[in-house]
Amino acid sequence: MRFPPAVIKSLKYFLEEDIRSGDVTTKSMGPLNAPAVATILAKSKAILAGVHEIAAIAEISDVKYEILVFEGNWVDAIQPVMRLRGHADILLSIERVCLNIIQRMSGIATKAYRMASTARKANPKVKVAATRKTTPGFRFFEKRAVQIGGADPHRYALDDMVLIKNNHIAVMGGVSQAIRAAKDSVSFSKKVSCEVRNIQEALDAVNSGADIILLDNFDPEQIGEAHRILSEKGLRDRIILEASGGIDESNVASYAEKGVDIISSGALTHSYDSADFSMSIALI
Repeated sequence: MRFPPAVIKSLKYFLEEDIRSGDVTTKSMGPLNAPAVATILAKSKAILAGVHEIAAIAEISDVKYEILVFEGNWVDAIQPVMRLRGHADILLSIERVCLNIIQRMSGIATKAYRMASTARKANPKVKVAATRKTTPGFRFFEKRAVQIGGADPHRYALDDMVLIKNNHIAVMGGVSQAIRAAKDSVSFSKKVSCEVRNIQEALDAVNSGADIILLDNFDPEQIGEAHRILSEKGLRDRIILEASGGIDESNVASYAEKGVDIISSGALTHSYDSADFSMSIALI
């Protein structure tokens, strides 16, 4: 897998941040430039993600690699997922960065898989999506992990689409004013989504030309009521209906069964449990 230059730059920065002027511990052991092999092992059950990032780090560090398990597959405890071959001192110096990436990305992928699978059991057509609630500097990797887990990354950055939120509405003086301003100024190729806090705002948003209605912090019963009213008024099929706010694995099914198209959850990238991996290094 070939990453864009900006991603390679990020990976190089992660290494530089950790190594800085040199690994003093490894250097204190004397010359450790003998050939060695490092095996990355899963220590807990998880959806695997991040091996291509480790492969890129290996290439940056002049280390050879072998991928033993494809991303997107379940791995079990004590299962080897990757091998690296190079000088022992280099393997020791890149160990922590490699593990940080694979642990976090696999944790996100696992949570995304579980949430998406649970939602689709209740509604096979629904999509679970992430948000922009990501770690600064790590968004690309978090969004990629979400996709590996079977969920949707949603917009990557502010220039992807128009998403009118409560503060935009407050500044513009209302839902209709905000949507009309956006529709008048952006290209037809950009979808316009509007966050709403009640059913009247949802109706105003549809009638003002929004493409996506984001029902913000509605509980499942309110979601169902909004769906019913929009359907009765012949408006439901005109828009994509999205639910967001306080949704996680414990309640995602109750939202999915109310007929929304999209369920977005910041929990995918800010409230996950990192998977557990280790690296074992041996001279060869």
